[in-house]
Amino acid sequence: MITVSNISLKGLDYRANEAYNNLRTNLQLCGSEVKTVMFTSTTPDEGKSSISFNLAISLAESGKRVIFVDADLRKSVIESRYDISRQKFGLTHFLSGMNKVEDIISVTDIKQLHMITTGAVPPNPSELLGGERFASLMKALRESYDYVIVDTPPVANVTDAVVVAQNCDGIVYVIETGKVSYKLIQRCIGDLKKTKCKILGTVLNKVDLQKDSYYGKYYGKYYGKYYGNYGHHSSEGKEDH
Repeated sequence: MITVSNISLKGLDYRANEAYNNLRTNLQLCGSEVKTVMFTSTTPDEGKSSISFNLAISLAESGKRVIFVDADLRKSVIESRYDISRQKFGLTHFLSGMNKVEDIISVTDIKQLHMITTGAVPPNPSELLGGERFASLMKALRESYDYVIVDTPPVANVTDAVVVAQNCDGIVYVIETGKVSYKLIQRCIGDLKKTKCKILGTVLNKVDLQKDSYYGKYYGKYYGKYYGNYGHHSSEGKEDH
Protein backbone atom coordinates (compact mmCIF):
# COMPACT_ATOMS: atom_id res chain seq x y z
CA MET A 1 0.00 0.00 0.00
CA ILE A 2 1.03 3.63 -0.50
CA THR A 3 -0.04 6.70 1.40
CA VAL A 4 -2.03 9.32 -0.51
CA SER A 5 -1.27 12.73 1.02
CA ASN A 6 -2.64 16.27 0.95
CA ILE A 7 -6.27 15.19 1.13
CA SER A 8 -8.67 17.24 3.25
CA LEU A 9 -11.60 19.65 3.19
CA LYS A 10 -9.49 22.43 4.69
CA GLY A 11 -9.28 24.29 1.40
CA LEU A 12 -13.04 24.76 1.26
CA ASP A 13 -14.75 27.73 2.86
CA TYR A 14 -17.26 27.46 5.69
CA ARG A 15 -20.28 27.31 3.39
CA ALA A 16 -18.85 24.51 1.27
CA ASN A 17 -17.89 22.52 4.36
CA GLU A 18 -21.39 22.99 5.73
CA ALA A 19 -22.77 21.72 2.41
CA TYR A 20 -20.82 18.48 2.75
CA ASN A 21 -21.88 18.15 6.38
CA ASN A 22 -25.50 18.32 5.23
CA LEU A 23 -24.89 15.84 2.44
CA ARG A 24 -23.23 13.48 4.92
CA THR A 25 -26.12 13.79 7.36
CA ASN A 26 -28.69 13.08 4.67
CA LEU A 27 -26.79 9.99 3.60
CA GLN A 28 -26.64 8.70 7.18
CA LEU A 29 -30.38 9.29 7.54
CA CYS A 30 -30.96 6.85 4.68
CA GLY A 31 -30.38 4.06 7.21
CA SER A 32 -27.65 1.72 8.37
CA GLU A 33 -28.37 -0.73 5.54
CA VAL A 34 -27.23 1.83 2.95
CA LYS A 35 -23.46 1.35 2.91
CA THR A 36 -22.37 1.09 -0.72
CA VAL A 37 -23.25 4.32 -2.51
CA MET A 38 -22.37 5.23 -6.08
CA PHE A 39 -22.25 8.71 -7.59
CA THR A 40 -22.97 9.45 -11.21
CA SER A 41 -24.23 12.21 -13.50
CA THR A 42 -25.77 12.57 -16.94
CA THR A 43 -22.73 13.97 -18.77
CA PRO A 44 -19.07 14.76 -17.99
CA ASP A 45 -17.96 17.82 -16.00
CA GLU A 46 -21.01 18.08 -13.74
CA GLY A 47 -18.97 17.65 -10.53
CA LYS A 48 -19.68 14.09 -9.42
CA SER A 49 -16.05 13.18 -8.72
CA SER A 50 -15.39 16.19 -6.48
CA ILE A 51 -18.65 15.71 -4.63
CA SER A 52 -18.25 11.97 -4.08
CA PHE A 53 -14.62 12.26 -2.97
CA ASN A 54 -15.27 15.19 -0.65
CA LEU A 55 -18.20 13.32 0.87
CA ALA A 56 -15.90 10.35 1.54
CA ILE A 57 -13.49 12.72 3.30
CA SER A 58 -16.32 14.23 5.34
CA LEU A 59 -17.55 10.81 6.43
CA ALA A 60 -14.05 9.72 7.42
CA GLU A 61 -13.41 12.91 9.35
CA SER A 62 -16.63 12.30 11.28
CA GLY A 63 -15.23 8.96 12.48
CA LYS A 64 -16.65 6.55 9.92
CA ARG A 65 -14.46 3.91 8.30
CA VAL A 66 -14.67 4.72 4.59
CA ILE A 67 -13.22 3.50 1.32
CA PHE A 68 -13.45 5.49 -1.91
CA VAL A 69 -13.53 3.37 -5.06
CA ASP A 70 -12.67 5.10 -8.32
CA ALA A 71 -14.68 3.09 -10.83
CA ASP A 72 -14.44 5.68 -13.59
CA LEU A 73 -12.09 3.36 -15.44
CA ARG A 74 -12.15 5.28 -18.71
CA LYS A 75 -11.13 8.73 -17.47
CA SER A 76 -10.29 9.18 -13.81
CA VAL A 77 -10.35 12.76 -12.52
CA ILE A 78 -9.27 11.80 -9.01
CA GLU A 79 -5.93 10.25 -10.01
CA SER A 80 -4.75 13.30 -11.92
CA ARG A 81 -6.03 15.78 -9.35
CA TYR A 82 -4.27 14.23 -6.37
CA ASP A 83 -1.22 12.93 -8.26
CA ILE A 84 -1.71 9.38 -7.09
CA SER A 85 -0.39 7.64 -10.17
CA ARG A 86 2.36 6.26 -7.92
CA GLN A 87 -0.08 3.52 -6.91
CA LYS A 88 1.19 0.61 -8.97
CA PHE A 89 -1.98 -1.45 -8.88
CA GLY A 90 -5.62 -0.42 -9.11
CA LEU A 91 -9.15 -1.67 -9.62
CA THR A 92 -8.52 -2.97 -13.15
CA HIS A 93 -5.63 -5.13 -11.91
CA PHE A 94 -7.92 -6.83 -9.42
CA LEU A 95 -10.86 -7.20 -11.81
CA SER A 96 -8.63 -8.78 -14.46
CA GLY A 97 -7.31 -11.29 -11.92
CA MET A 98 -3.77 -9.95 -11.81
CA ASN A 99 -3.74 -8.85 -8.14
CA LYS A 100 -5.39 -9.44 -4.79
CA VAL A 101 -7.60 -6.98 -2.91
CA GLU A 102 -4.86 -6.07 -0.46
CA ASP A 103 -2.61 -5.05 -3.37
CA ILE A 104 -4.95 -2.32 -4.60
CA ILE A 105 -6.02 -0.56 -1.37
CA SER A 106 -4.22 2.69 -0.59
CA VAL A 107 -4.18 4.45 2.76
CA THR A 108 -4.49 8.25 2.95
CA ASP A 109 -3.39 10.85 5.44
CA ILE A 110 -6.94 10.81 6.80
CA LYS A 111 -6.95 8.03 9.36
CA GLN A 112 -10.31 6.46 8.49
CA LEU A 113 -10.14 6.87 4.70
CA HIS A 114 -8.80 4.29 2.24
CA MET A 115 -8.87 4.38 -1.56
CA ILE A 116 -8.90 2.11 -4.58
CA THR A 117 -7.66 3.87 -7.70
CA THR A 118 -8.59 2.85 -11.24
CA GLY A 119 -5.33 1.35 -12.40
CA ALA A 120 -4.53 0.94 -16.08
CA VAL A 121 -7.24 1.84 -18.61
CA PRO A 122 -8.74 -1.48 -19.77
CA PRO A 123 -10.17 -2.24 -23.23
CA ASN A 124 -13.39 -3.60 -21.68
CA PRO A 125 -14.48 -1.51 -18.66
CA SER A 126 -18.16 -2.52 -18.70
CA GLU A 127 -17.34 -6.21 -18.87
CA LEU A 128 -14.91 -5.96 -15.94
CA LEU A 129 -17.37 -4.00 -13.79
CA GLY A 130 -20.13 -6.46 -14.63
CA GLY A 131 -18.10 -9.51 -13.66
CA GLU A 132 -18.15 -11.66 -10.55
CA ARG A 133 -14.88 -10.23 -9.23
CA PHE A 134 -16.40 -6.76 -8.93
CA ALA A 135 -19.50 -8.16 -7.21
CA SER A 136 -17.33 -10.07 -4.73
CA LEU A 137 -15.17 -6.99 -4.11
CA MET A 138 -18.19 -4.87 -3.25
CA LYS A 139 -19.48 -7.51 -0.86
CA ALA A 140 -16.12 -7.73 0.88
CA LEU A 141 -15.77 -3.96 1.18
CA ARG A 142 -19.30 -3.66 2.51
CA GLU A 143 -18.34 -5.99 5.36
CA SER A 144 -15.11 -4.15 6.17
CA TYR A 145 -16.18 -0.49 6.00
CA ASP A 146 -18.99 1.71 7.28
CA TYR A 147 -19.32 3.29 3.83
CA VAL A 148 -18.12 2.42 0.34
CA ILE A 149 -18.30 5.49 -1.93
CA VAL A 150 -18.02 4.67 -5.64
CA ASP A 151 -17.38 7.20 -8.41
CA THR A 152 -18.72 6.04 -11.79
CA PRO A 153 -18.80 7.45 -15.34
CA PRO A 154 -21.73 9.56 -16.61
CA VAL A 155 -24.81 7.57 -17.57
CA ALA A 156 -25.47 9.14 -20.97
CA ASN A 157 -22.00 8.27 -22.28
CA VAL A 158 -21.48 4.61 -21.35
CA THR A 159 -23.24 1.76 -19.53
CA ASP A 160 -20.66 1.43 -16.72
CA ALA A 161 -22.73 3.26 -14.08
CA VAL A 162 -25.78 1.09 -14.76
CA VAL A 163 -23.61 -2.01 -14.39
CA VAL A 164 -22.08 -0.79 -11.11
CA ALA A 165 -25.51 0.08 -9.70
CA GLN A 166 -26.41 -3.60 -9.58
CA ASN A 167 -23.90 -4.05 -6.75
CA CYS A 168 -24.70 -0.90 -4.74
CA ASP A 169 -27.25 -0.03 -2.07
CA GLY A 170 -28.00 3.42 -3.42
CA ILE A 171 -27.32 6.08 -6.03
CA VAL A 172 -26.66 9.81 -5.69
CA TYR A 173 -27.27 11.65 -8.95
CA VAL A 174 -25.33 14.87 -9.60
CA ILE A 175 -26.90 17.47 -11.90
CA GLU A 176 -25.23 20.67 -13.05
CA THR A 177 -27.81 23.42 -13.16
CA GLY A 178 -28.71 24.56 -16.65
CA LYS A 179 -26.43 22.12 -18.48
CA VAL A 180 -28.52 19.07 -19.35
CA SER A 181 -32.08 18.78 -20.65
CA TYR A 182 -34.79 17.46 -18.35
CA LYS A 183 -35.66 14.81 -20.93
CA LEU A 184 -32.11 13.40 -21.02
CA ILE A 185 -31.90 13.37 -17.22
CA GLN A 186 -35.19 11.49 -17.02
CA ARG A 187 -33.98 8.96 -19.58
CA CYS A 188 -30.76 8.31 -17.68
CA ILE A 189 -32.52 8.03 -14.33
CA GLY A 190 -34.93 5.60 -15.98
CA ASP A 191 -31.98 3.43 -17.02
CA LEU A 192 -30.69 3.42 -13.42
CA LYS A 193 -34.11 2.54 -12.02
CA LYS A 194 -34.14 -0.63 -14.11
CA THR A 195 -31.31 -1.95 -11.92
CA LYS A 196 -33.62 -1.69 -8.86
CA CYS A 197 -30.86 0.14 -7.00
CA LYS A 198 -32.48 2.87 -4.89
CA ILE A 199 -31.92 6.46 -5.99
CA LEU A 200 -31.22 8.20 -2.69
CA GLY A 201 -31.33 11.76 -4.00
CA THR A 202 -29.79 14.34 -6.27
CA VAL A 203 -27.20 17.07 -5.88
CA LEU A 204 -27.93 20.19 -7.90
CA ASN A 205 -24.46 21.52 -8.56
CA LYS A 206 -22.94 24.86 -9.65
CA VAL A 207 -25.88 27.04 -8.70
CA ASP A 208 -24.87 30.69 -8.45
CA LEU A 209 -27.20 32.04 -5.81
CA GLN A 210 -26.23 35.63 -6.56
CA LYS A 211 -27.53 35.30 -10.11
CA ASP A 212 -30.54 33.06 -9.43
CA SER A 213 -33.26 35.21 -7.90
CA TYR A 214 -35.35 32.33 -6.50
CA TYR A 215 -32.54 30.37 -4.86
CA GLY A 216 -30.68 33.52 -3.89
CA LYS A 217 -33.60 34.94 -1.92
CA TYR A 218 -34.39 31.62 -0.29
CA TYR A 219 -30.90 30.45 0.67
CA GLY A 220 -28.57 33.43 0.38
CA LYS A 221 -29.82 34.99 3.61
CA TYR A 222 -28.73 31.92 5.57
CA TYR A 223 -25.94 30.23 3.67
CA GLY A 224 -24.19 32.88 1.61
CA LYS A 225 -23.18 32.55 -2.00
CA TYR A 226 -23.23 28.79 -2.45
CA TYR A 227 -24.94 25.84 -0.80
CA GLY A 228 -24.87 22.09 -1.49
CA ASN A 229 -27.15 19.29 -0.38
CA TYR A 230 -29.44 16.53 -1.56
CA GLY A 231 -31.86 18.31 -3.80
CA HIS A 232 -30.04 21.57 -3.09
CA HIS A 233 -26.95 23.31 -4.37
CA SER A 234 -23.18 23.20 -4.50
CA SER A 235 -20.35 25.08 -6.21
CA GLU A 236 -17.87 22.19 -6.07
CA GLY A 237 -16.38 20.11 -8.88
CA LYS A 238 -16.48 22.56 -11.77
CA GLU A 239 -13.70 20.74 -13.61
CA ASP A 240 -14.91 17.21 -13.00
CA HIS A 241 -15.53 14.38 -15.37
